[in-house]
Amino acid sequence: MGAMTSLAIVTGASSGIGAATARRLAADGFHVVAAARRKDRLDALVDEITRDGGTATSVLCDVTSDESVAELAAAVAGRAAPVTLLVNNAGGALGMEEVAHGAVEDWQWMYDANVLGTLRVTQALLPALEASGAGTIVMVGSTAGFTVYEGGGGYSAAKHAQTALAGTLRLELCGRPVRVIEIDPGMVKTEEFALTRFGGDAARAAKVYAGVAEPLTAEDIADCIAWCATRPHHVNIDRLVVRPLAQAAQHKVHRVAPTTG
Repeated sequence: MGAMTSLAIVTGASSGIGAATARRLAADGFHVVAAARRKDRLDALVDEITRDGGTATSVLCDVTSDESVAELAAAVAGRAAPVTLLVNNAGGALGMEEVAHGAVEDWQWMYDANVLGTLRVTQALLPALEASGAGTIVMVGSTAGFTVYEGGGGYSAAKHAQTALAGTLRLELCGRPVRVIEIDPGMVKTEEFALTRFGGDAARAAKVYAGVAEPLTAEDIADCIAWCATRPHHVNIDRLVVRPLAQAAQHKVHRVAPTTG
């Protein structure tokens, strides 16, 4: 695959894993199309990538909107370079209430952003990916996509559905030149994920990572995405599960007690 002349589209690129992935793919020679809802952050990201010698374009995109996703597809349709990589990263979690008290609107947003957003973007860009002759779709899932936990019903349900989407798509594309890769991170500390989940409550967000010496970073996941996406095209990494050393399972996390003066 000629990465130098290829387009890589990254959704949710304004922060966290998406922004780190955009930086990494640009460094690897892709022209990155960074898609997200916040123009100021996208423009700053594109400027940073350009200063570092890469190339990138920003496109405003809300994956929960059919019209916005259609505009993303239109923005890349006229380019001479082939679209060879789509990173479906946009999504997120809202709330940690038990099922008995979960807000339907939170569950609805999580399903729309994580599952239907992935569906919309994939449908819109699949023709271009197939036309390239060497397309790759990366789904950024979660370990919540195959392990449930108390308070995580809505998010886990959405991520289970996204996993089902990825597996089904891989079956349906068998024999066509598009591979489907699923990346499932465990505990990743980014600047916004937990903060968004808890409605901006910084204290609750900080407790998620309390005592964990080295949670994964956005750059760790970007490294995994880039490695999978740059294997020879006949090599398909179906699912890559990645956790920090401190996290043996969803409920088994080594935490260091804070030191006292």
